[in-house]
Amino acid sequence: MASLTTCLLGSYASWRQFIRPPLLHLVVVVAAAAASSLPGAVVYGAATSAGGQKISAIFMFGDSIVDPGNNNNRLTEARANFPPYGEDFPGGVATGRFSNGLVPGDFLASKLGIKELLPPYLSDDLELEDLLTGVAFACGGSGYDPLTSKLATTLSSTNQLELFADYKEKLRALVGEEEMERVISEGVFFTVMGANDIVNNYFTLPLRRHEYDLPSYVEFLVSSAINFTKTLNDMGARRIGFVGVPPLGCCPSQITLAGSPSGQCEPLRNQASRLFNTRISQELELLNAERSISGSKIAYFDIYYNLLDLIQNPALYGFKDVSDGCCGSTVLNAAVFIAYHSCCPNAIDYIFWDGFHPTEKAYNIVVDKLIQQNMKYLM
Repeated sequence: MASLTTCLLGSYASWRQFIRPPLLHLVVVVAAAAASSLPGAVVYGAATSAGGQKISAIFMFGDSIVDPGNNNNRLTEARANFPPYGEDFPGGVATGRFSNGLVPGDFLASKLGIKELLPPYLSDDLELEDLLTGVAFACGGSGYDPLTSKLATTLSSTNQLELFADYKEKLRALVGEEEMERVISEGVFFTVMGANDIVNNYFTLPLRRHEYDLPSYVEFLVSSAINFTKTLNDMGARRIGFVGVPPLGCCPSQITLAGSPSGQCEPLRNQASRLFNTRISQELELLNAERSISGSKIAYFDIYYNLLDLIQNPALYGFKDVSDGCCGSTVLNAAVFIAYHSCCPNAIDYIFWDGFHPTEKAYNIVVDKLIQQNMKYLM
């Protein structure tokens, strides 16, 4: 597991030589208290829900929709640490986020009062406070099907769980067993995968299509996703938000690839999305009932119809273009294939940034909807 980790807490590795774990946590608490006394200061950290339950941290597993830069040091096509990505990120920095700005993990962390940005676990400059308030293990190109990550030369969903195990050991060494268990038990975990399995592994490179028909492949994915969720729960995650897959047939690249007339969403890919979402939501309901006895809460978050609402009613949200990507609309208008290319000057008018990924504005609206509709089931 340790071989998967490319960073060892940056500057905090040296702190451990001089400061005992309990004192390390005290340093963070004192720093937060000092910040709260500043006029107009916005203090992030442990948040409390309307129901009185604390949220200590946000953790994110998934693919490029929620990868904030874990692939930056990998030899893979699924990277975004170069322009035009990040042009609307604070400072105009391309951090590895597959968008013009922030991605869903950032909005979730901010809107839930934890912190402004959700950093990648494999960052070179993680700080102790980052570990205490949550990180993202998500990697672009990943999926629940192990073949999906092999095709993208990225970390698999199983590898992401190994990173989480590594994270737990690291946090335990820094702050002790009791504090580590508190952070995990009071944390909220999200998983956002499945799109690459369906789009890349079944439709674009039809390797799995030679083994499965669509319903059979969806059942395989659902089984893999449920096993992932069970393992995550067994590792200590008590509150898990499982985000379904978006309307994949509405991605600009899939509209172009399928040759859909007049920019209409491609129906078969959307059918696959709905089938997966229907089946996984059914299985998650059963799993939640089973695991609720031990105090766990597992909820399905519907991204499909929330994003589809933007696409079908763009004027309500201030969008003008629903079927094109600001940076292009083919399978080659994303990730390393558009490195240092120019994009449209008016990303705010677009739902999609590139051939696959939404813009910061679209993500912001969808995350608002997800929180309003679903967070009550985790609190």
